[in-house]
Amino acid sequence: MDLAIAKDKGFWKAGHWPTLLTSLFYFDFCFAAWMLNAAMAPFIQERLKLSPAEVGIMLSVPVFAGALLRLPLGILSQYTGRKNAAILNLVIVMAGLVYGWLAPESLTTVMVAGALLGLAGASFGVALALGSGSYPPKYKGLAMGIAGAGNSGAVLAVLFAPPLAGLYGWKSVYAIAIIPIAAAIILLVAFAKEPADLERKSFKDYLSVLWDRDAWVFNLMYALTFGGYIGLTSFLPTLFNVQYDIPKENVGRYAAGIIVMASILRVFGGGLADKIGGLRMIKWLAVISVIGTAVAGFLVLSKDGALANPWVMVAVMVVLFSALGAGNGAVFQLLPLRYKGTTAVASSLVGEIGALAGGFLPNAMGMGSQYTSAGFMPGFAAGTLLSILILVALALVTKKWTSTWVGEGGKARVDETAPQGANSNNLVASGT
Repeated sequence: MDLAIAKDKGFWKAGHWPTLLTSLFYFDFCFAAWMLNAAMAPFIQERLKLSPAEVGIMLSVPVFAGALLRLPLGILSQYTGRKNAAILNLVIVMAGLVYGWLAPESLTTVMVAGALLGLAGASFGVALALGSGSYPPKYKGLAMGIAGAGNSGAVLAVLFAPPLAGLYGWKSVYAIAIIPIAAAIILLVAFAKEPADLERKSFKDYLSVLWDRDAWVFNLMYALTFGGYIGLTSFLPTLFNVQYDIPKENVGRYAAGIIVMASILRVFGGGLADKIGGLRMIKWLAVISVIGTAVAGFLVLSKDGALANPWVMVAVMVVLFSALGAGNGAVFQLLPLRYKGTTAVASSLVGEIGALAGGFLPNAMGMGSQYTSAGFMPGFAAGTLLSILILVALALVTKKWTSTWVGEGGKARVDETAPQGANSNNLVASGT
């Protein structure tokens, strides 16, 4: 996005930018580790002779594990500090990589390693809360967007894991991935600073977000914008390999550009949501998602002619992923405005539900391919339905939200744009 504009307006001086950039690298390397099995799926499927349904289950394990661990890690960060929680997070991820490297080749090994690597996906709420914690409300969307752009780590996985697996074997890729994880630990220790936005609450107060209605509307939105992103990202290598007969060493060339657009638009989405309002953005992005998922579902049913060209699917996925990425940024422009002082916990809950939705998608793709004549279409149809549900939910809550805690269209209210620390009642804290 217009980072130069942000600089002109004092963005980089408004918070602790070394912590923000360190959080970006932390999340980026974690995301790469989280997507490692997905990037190597064609190699693992061939070596272990897995059925399409088994591939779907294998791909969903890291996603589900990452989803289920997000809320516990977010709550832990409230007590230990986000920086300490992030370092512990990376140590466990490194243990998962070591296990995947040294354990015998088997589906069980892949599943166990995937479960441990799932903790890399749990880094989401902590990374965003740590990176944006020192920024005032008017810059929250952009700060969240920059930290959240770490989902571009999926690009590292799909670009480098397949050719490395072809050269050295898929298990050796686990060993190579230890290097960036170790680098992330060093960066956190050396440059990250715990934001001074601490708001101590009881464990019960932190858990109260679980039964808050607004949180579940956020969950629905994030189930599409992030669940759709992570689910499709984990399945893209298999989609291009199986649907279009792309050699498994080359699938990253088709998937990388798609994933990059989502990461770029996440930053753009957060910054734009600061200006025009997250609610307004999400509404239009959901419309784009309805169209994009419906077209993608039609394409997987097209076996002949121009529509069977993989670049047609790439074009549709670029548009769809761009909408999902921008929607990601818009959701997290709104979240810290709604949950002041407990953003780490709220982010982790919303991220958990979103990732659980993403874990459903590879299973829908795999089961559809193995047991129906519709191929991968059921997964895209689920995205279409979810997009419609979001439009309905927004119609129901927008009036109430804009009359209580957020401004017109979802912009921060004027009295919440003062520099953080100017008024303790206006703090948008990320929690520690």
